[in-house]
This record gives sequence, structure tokens and C-alpha cells, in this order.
Amino acid sequence: MAFESLSDKLQNVFKNLRGKGRLNEADVKEAMKEVRMALLEADVNFKVTKTFVNKVTERAIGSDVMNGLNPGQMVVKIVNEEMTSLMGSETTEIAYRPGQEMTIIMMVGLNGAGKTTTTAKLAGKMKKKGKRPLLVACDVYRPAAIEQLQINGQKQDVPVFSMGDKLSPVDIAKASIEHAKKNNNNVVILDTAGRLHVDEELMQELKDIKSAVDVAQTILVVDAMTGQDAVNVAGSFDEQIGIDGVILTKLDGDTRGGAALSIRAVTGKPILYCGMGEKLSDLEQFYPDRMASRILGMGDVLTLIEKAEENIDAEKARALSEKMKKKAGFDFNDYLDSMAQMKKLGGLSGIMGMMPGMIPGMNKNQMSQLENAVDEKKLLHIEAIIQSMTPAERANPKLMNPSRKHRLAKGAGVDIAEVNRFIKQFEQAQKMMKKMPGMMGGKKGKFRFPF
Repeated sequence: MAFESLSDKLQNVFKNLRGKGRLNEADVKEAMKEVRMALLEADVNFKVTKTFVNKVTERAIGSDVMNGLNPGQMVVKIVNEEMTSLMGSETTEIAYRPGQEMTIIMMVGLNGAGKTTTTAKLAGKMKKKGKRPLLVACDVYRPAAIEQLQINGQKQDVPVFSMGDKLSPVDIAKASIEHAKKNNNNVVILDTAGRLHVDEELMQELKDIKSAVDVAQTILVVDAMTGQDAVNVAGSFDEQIGIDGVILTKLDGDTRGGAALSIRAVTGKPILYCGMGEKLSDLEQFYPDRMASRILGMGDVLTLIEKAEENIDAEKARALSEKMKKKAGFDFNDYLDSMAQMKKLGGLSGIMGMMPGMIPGMNKNQMSQLENAVDEKKLLHIEAIIQSMTPAERANPKLMNPSRKHRLAKGAGVDIAEVNRFIKQFEQAQKMMKKMPGMMGGKKGKFRFPF
């Protein structure tokens, strides 16, 4: 999970602070020494770390904090505010040209950062916002780059302009503008070639494209898992061709957090979006305040709610709510639907990462055990068990008896003990759902997330 190591270390520091009734200057400085080490180990830029710790220390040793009733909480609040400021404070949108004027966006980055996939993800986001994007295949060097863009463009229902791999990227970019004008596209996204590292040939090609067409925004795609290297790459691209913003990919992986916390401070360029998975829908707007909350282990319920409203089937949610109100009961069909809805939100680990502390009495270790218990393989087994049931069994869980369970085990290809465990889990879920009628549906039929 992203930032897990950094989050754990920072939470341990804050836990020690909260345990103190009053704070003195020595307490604050000792805590900040640990924060400094945690940030450096997370690959945050040294100068950025030094400035950050100095700012927090200066604010934290003020009289308001020292004399407050909850000084430990005040320090956490200061760290949260300074971390948000470090990443840009305000959310930055891609700047489009006014009115019906065409906006040309050039996507740049090194090989392996996920630039082509991210380009298609971005086009999908723009289409949902009412734009008419055109994807342009300007990477004529990497094998299958053009085909990859075409396949992803088709999945996003966004047109792709390609002229093969024999013409120069500059000629392709120029021709794409004329194509866009004829086909009423108001956003053109150029997927340029990458390299294994920043070199003169790559930079010259990008400069030539910018000279040939009126690029409004140059967006750099960097791999968050490369930490400080991502910051260095951003600095090089900005210095040589000029960038307007950054998209961080692979933030769902085991990233240490250094890139997210350093890029804005080092380059002065905003992070626009972050990639949170391999699916084409896994691109999130970057909110500095929400990211700071995630890093500090406070969760990100707002993003979770937005994902729910975007991905959850509102009709099914309302139908389940009405069913529960009528005491019709929660059956295996409903369980299968709920599993499908959870997958759309990034699975159990994705949900847990955004809502720590939301389950009363459950500590982080127990949450981790819960995530491990419901792994992808076991979820597939559960699906197989339910799909092995007859329609009558799915609709009426009370029909379950030993002979039926044995038949299900054979049908799903699992051990009978696994069927019994699932049935027990299901019965617990049934009891919980009886206490929750109305939570799955909001006023006037609008979906409301159950928190």
C-alpha cells in the first residue's frame, strides 16, 4: 500500500506526543528528529526535509501549542498543514484554452513510467468532462506503442490519430492538428516517445514538436516508485523543455512517498493527477490536502465517496435498501453484487487505506489481517461457491444444509471447510445488513455512501 512505511513511522511519533499531557521544547525537537529520519528514509529531498522540519518546529514550540489542552494533536495538525503546503495547498487543473479554441497537450516522460496508458486514462477523464479529445501516436520508436494507444483509445471510446512509424513525430503532430480541426476535436493529446534516461536526442525531438505546433500544456509522467529519481527527472525536463504539471503513476504500489512530497517544492510545478492502478479508470485528481491525510494515516474518505458515486450502481444500491426495509433479507445474489461493487472501489485494501479507524475497536494490525484474509484468490473462491448454487439457493440462504454444502464444494472445486467458513461469514454479513436499512440509499433516489 502506498506510503505505508512512512505512515507507520509518523503515526508512532504522534502516538508518543499524544500520550503527553504537556509538551516542552525538548519533546518537540525529539519528535521532529524522528520525523526528519522518516522523511529521509522515504526518499524525500534533503533540502525539502530540512525546510519542512524547521517550519514545523518553529510553529510547534509556540506558546499556543505548549499551553493547549491537546498539544500532541496540535503538532499533528501543524504537520498536516505544512505537508499540504509542501505539495501545493490547492488542487491544480489542466489549463484549457478559452471557448472553442483547441488545446494541445504534449505528454512526455521516460520509458517505463506508464506514459501511454496514462495518456489514454487522461483522455477518458476529459471525455467525461465534456471535452472532445483526440489521442495522437507520436511514439514511432517503441515496439507496439502505437497499437497500445489504439487499443486503450478504443476502450475509452476516444479516437486515435496514427500515421505509422515511418514518419517523424513532428510531421505526425502537425498532421494531427488538421485532422482534429476537420473532426471537431477541441483537445489534442500527443503521446510522445520516451527514453531509458534523459538525453539530448529526446529533448531535441520534444523541442521540435513544441516549435511545430502550439502546445498549451506540457505534462510530465513520472513513476512515483523511483522516489528521488522522479524529482531529478522532473527537474531535467522542466529545465530543458519546460513543463506545466506532473502526473505521478504507480502510487498504489509500494512507493515511499519521496516523489509526491518533493516534486512541487523542488520544481515549483504542480502534481495534476496520480495513477492508482492499472485499469483505465484508475486516475485520480491530485488533492494535496487529501494526500497529506493519507500519508499521515488519517484516510481519505472524500475520495472514497467520489469513487463510490462514480462507480457504484445507484439502482442496485437503492433496490437493496428497499429490500432491507421490507425485511426481504440479504441473500447470496446481494452478496455477489456487493463483491462486484467493492472491486470497482479498488478492493478491500483500497477501501481500508482511505478509511482507517472507521471500524470501531479495530487496530491497524487487525485491519491488515482482515485484508490478508480476504485476498483476491479467496474472493474468486467465494464467487465460484455462489455461482455453483441453484437460483433457489441463492435467493433463499435458509436452504443451506450439509448435503447442499458438499455439492457446492465439489462444484466450486474447494474444500468443504472453505464453504462452511464462507457460509458463516455470510450469516455475519446478514446480521450486519439487518442493522443497516436505509444506509445504501439517499434522499430522492440519489446514492449516498454508507458512512
